[in-house]
Amino acid sequence: MSKGTQALKKVAVAGAVQRPAAPTAHHEVAVAGASGRMGHMLIEAIRASDDCRLAGALDIASSPAIGNDAAAFLGHASGVPVSADLRTGLEHAQVLIDFTRPEGTLAHLKMCRELGVKAVIGTTGFSEGQKREIADAARDIAIVMAPNMSVGVNVTMKLLEMAAKALATGYDIEIIEAHHRHKVDAPSGTALKMGEVIAAAIGRDLKKVGVFAREGVTGERDPSTIGFSSIRGGDIVGDHTVLFAGTGERIEITHKSASRATYAQGSLRAVRFLGGQSKGMFDMFDVLGLRD
Repeated sequence: MSKGTQALKKVAVAGAVQRPAAPTAHHEVAVAGASGRMGHMLIEAIRASDDCRLAGALDIASSPAIGNDAAAFLGHASGVPVSADLRTGLEHAQVLIDFTRPEGTLAHLKMCRELGVKAVIGTTGFSEGQKREIADAARDIAIVMAPNMSVGVNVTMKLLEMAAKALATGYDIEIIEAHHRHKVDAPSGTALKMGEVIAAAIGRDLKKVGVFAREGVTGERDPSTIGFSSIRGGDIVGDHTVLFAGTGERIEITHKSASRATYAQGSLRAVRFLGGQSKGMFDMFDVLGLRD
């Protein structure tokens, strides 16, 4: 190799070493219910993420956090104040993560639609009419909506789909869920989604076969039904068990959440998924590639 070639090689290597790294693309994320337990978990997860950045924080006007830095509870300054003004809280965001109440989520979604902000919705307790409103909004913006953002829960959903197909005959199906004392809806959105997945897998309509209460002389169990039981107490984050009870055996598929961090991490995966979508309605099966 000539001296000239060696010199060129050294320059090339030096250039490669000194070349600055490409900037990391960030997802600009707003959080609804920013001063609540889930809001804090989401803000903490966003702060720890390499590719997501807090761009807005929303809460109700009566919240004592209004005007404060959204990350103050962590002892850090994010530069993002908690606001009750929807336009202010969303104007710099690409995606809103919302785990609030149905009425609040619909108000937020209306502004998201106006501003072109995508949405990750983990709120539960929507009526059928409210679900139609969300589906209508998905004509203009991309939405990921799921009653549970946990990766583990959604893998469990897939297992339930497989089990239901194999155990469609000769097995009674019961869904038992437990949550903290502050949860306002029952059964949980996750339990209902489990019921929907199972019913669809075995060709039944959950609205017709779901049994949500038993008291007094109920008669023998109808084998086509899917039963639900709800427990509320303490600080239980979220436990779900589906029981397939046959003659001589029973199969139980259980998922237990020990921390809301699982919901936050799943939500960020949904945010990343929405980076490649312009509009439409999606769920965590889409995010995780669990569709058949």
